[in-house]
Amino acid sequence: MKKNEFQNQIEAWFRHQGWEPFQFQKDTWKAYAERKNGLLNAPTGSGKTYALWIPILADLLQTSTASKAEKGLKAVWITPLRALSLEIKQSIERLIEDLNLPFQVGIRTGDTPQKERAKQKRNMPDFLITTPESLQLLLASKNYPETFKNCHAIVVDEWHELLGTKRGVQMELALSRIKNITTDLRIWGISATIGNLKQALEVLLGDAASNKKQTTLIKANLQKKIVVKSIIPKEMEKFPWRGHLGIHLLEQIIPIIKNSKTTLIFTNTRSQCEIWFQKILEKYPEFAGELAMHHGSINKETRIWVENAIRNESLKAVVCTSSLDLGVDFAPVETIIQIGGPKGVARFLQRAGRSGHQPGKTSKIYFLPTHAIELIEASALQKAVRKNAVENRLPYINSFDVLVQYLTTLAVSDGFYPNEIYPEIKSTFCFQALTETQWNWALNFIVYGGESLQNYNEYKKVEIGEDRKFKVTHRGIAMRHRLQIGTIVSDAVLTVKYISGGFLGSIEEWFISKLKPGDVFTFAGRNLELVRIKSMQVLVRKSKQKTAKVPSWMGGRLSLSSQMSELLRAELYAAHQPKKSEELQALAPIFERQELESIIPTDKEFLIETFSTREGNHHVFYPFEGRFVHEALASLLAYRISLLQPISFSIAFNDYGFELLSDTKVDMQQVLDNNLFSSAYLMQDLEKSLNATEMAKRKFRDIAVIAGLVFTGYPNKSVQNKHLQSSSQLIFDVFKDFDATNLLYQQAYVETFEHSLEQGRLQLALERIQNQEIIWRDCKYATPFSFPIITDRLREKLSSEKLKDRIQRMIKKLQS
Repeated sequence: MKKNEFQNQIEAWFRHQGWEPFQFQKDTWKAYAERKNGLLNAPTGSGKTYALWIPILADLLQTSTASKAEKGLKAVWITPLRALSLEIKQSIERLIEDLNLPFQVGIRTGDTPQKERAKQKRNMPDFLITTPESLQLLLASKNYPETFKNCHAIVVDEWHELLGTKRGVQMELALSRIKNITTDLRIWGISATIGNLKQALEVLLGDAASNKKQTTLIKANLQKKIVVKSIIPKEMEKFPWRGHLGIHLLEQIIPIIKNSKTTLIFTNTRSQCEIWFQKILEKYPEFAGELAMHHGSINKETRIWVENAIRNESLKAVVCTSSLDLGVDFAPVETIIQIGGPKGVARFLQRAGRSGHQPGKTSKIYFLPTHAIELIEASALQKAVRKNAVENRLPYINSFDVLVQYLTTLAVSDGFYPNEIYPEIKSTFCFQALTETQWNWALNFIVYGGESLQNYNEYKKVEIGEDRKFKVTHRGIAMRHRLQIGTIVSDAVLTVKYISGGFLGSIEEWFISKLKPGDVFTFAGRNLELVRIKSMQVLVRKSKQKTAKVPSWMGGRLSLSSQMSELLRAELYAAHQPKKSEELQALAPIFERQELESIIPTDKEFLIETFSTREGNHHVFYPFEGRFVHEALASLLAYRISLLQPISFSIAFNDYGFELLSDTKVDMQQVLDNNLFSSAYLMQDLEKSLNATEMAKRKFRDIAVIAGLVFTGYPNKSVQNKHLQSSSQLIFDVFKDFDATNLLYQQAYVETFEHSLEQGRLQLALERIQNQEIIWRDCKYATPFSFPIITDRLREKLSSEKLKDRIQRMIKKLQS
């Protein structure tokens, strides 16, 4: 087909849909036709998918042999969520059918039946939609170069979701291999919300990004209109606390739901999702049948039903988590409600984009604070939306666990020659600084298990042939490796089933292990009684009991991003300005009460508050840097104070500050005179204050799983979490005592400090505080700023009912 002929068809097709191609789509079509690699940055719902499918089709149709002689895979579309694969398939099939083109589209994810995979192995579709993990599995199959030899394009969708994760490293390595199998491959990324676009392009393309003539970054010049409206409490509490999860404002969202065709109610955690779903139905039973719930632990069939029900407008509202953040095209969704601070600008914009998910449409999002001070976040987000201030995603460097897994993958398939693969791996962003010593260590590790494990045959996975090819010849090792390919390491999950039959979803082992038969818990919107646990299955029956335990999932609490922290501080400082946002004006009663006991700090001040209660002596600090930084900073300061006077603390923290609680009072002036916030000796003091070895041990569990040091089990026969933990800790101790230069052992410490403790942010926070004036207020009572922190600590000790009663008594006393 001639170029002009196809172009005329596309223009006619767009007109038939009632669309007009955007300039960024035309620019992408032109760049692809010029054989360039690149990254496309455009808002959610603006037509990014067709910006790349169309030039891929055009290019193939202009190759005379494309539709006849060349069989097999011609383009791969990578999606981070397998739930999005059907949407993408429908988009391209719509175009192919309307234009009567000779191409087939297939999906290959963890949900693809074995029969379909076997069919694909015999005859690959022209276009394959898959995930990073399934792409690695293709590289682990025999004769994989034959699969990819005619592949002309790889598109990595939602690249911002992969960048800054080990799944992103997986993609870098896979691309480095496929680039050297094919002769004419173009690589493109698609991203909506990301700050460091140039670096994102470099990570995607590796050393190919240095060829400026064949690389391009295309940004859509579309001003997506986003309307943000805060739900402001009718009565402003002077002493806010997190416990009620915003439920006290439930009445204020009901008119919003009723006045919208469809509403998505986003929560930050699956626990919060379960609670909101139940509370809405309890108060408004008339929503039964019109309200649904969607999160990652609910079974796949239910999630698909919910997604389809949103499309055909048979649901009024869906309470959901980040499981509906990305990509799915929900044109009918009119309104978004965000429950609580989203903790990041990108996440907020992504969720806002689910509303008006079409070019030119306005996105409407309501912000509901779970406690009053979150209105400061709401005000900050309003400004961030106007400025389009989005976070950077920082890429991983030297992820040796992913490298070890990848080399074993190549050895499982056709085997590899190190001198051929080493330059490819060096061409990636992640491993650009890989030394020959580190490379030789990785090779030694997959063959012998490293220095300390070489006497154990189970760690000797790869054999070196006479021709120096590295290959896995043991079928059992190959099978276990294929089962464990991937970098997402979650806690052991158990399936939840009715004792009479019927699958509900999955729940984490650590939560269920705390329950005994007869206990009632809430899951998938139902109150369920635990009958027994058998063969990794939680057998339950329906319960009529009104009260139930709500599951919580490990890692459920998000932390403020650095960008969000900066915006939050700037907004707090704006409380002193005469012209304030609607949200800050609504907080006037809280600010007045705060200034009665203490101050609201300016940008040049750092606030410390101390006061005493029957619980002890409270020392509260306000960096406004997010809970992860505060956890590390609290431990660091507690250690430094203990060097000046013998004292022990209990620690509590949230996104705004942290508390050190002790039996004896700290001589705060003496502490401040001894340079408490110095960034000198930060690493040494952190290691001593946090028991870094224990933290690294927990981090090592994930590294050990990815690197294949421990096996997570066969399908329906998963290894229990406690056994995984103990096995990985045993190996960690062996490395610690006998192989301290082991790169996986060292990686555990690097990840602990750089990712878990955010050492870089901690360093910057200390430097910022050192340049501020320290304002220490010795208060008579708890302040509005300190109240959410001290009540968070009580949560660990008291049940929900007792906690609520206790807090109400505290508030009554403070207000008297």
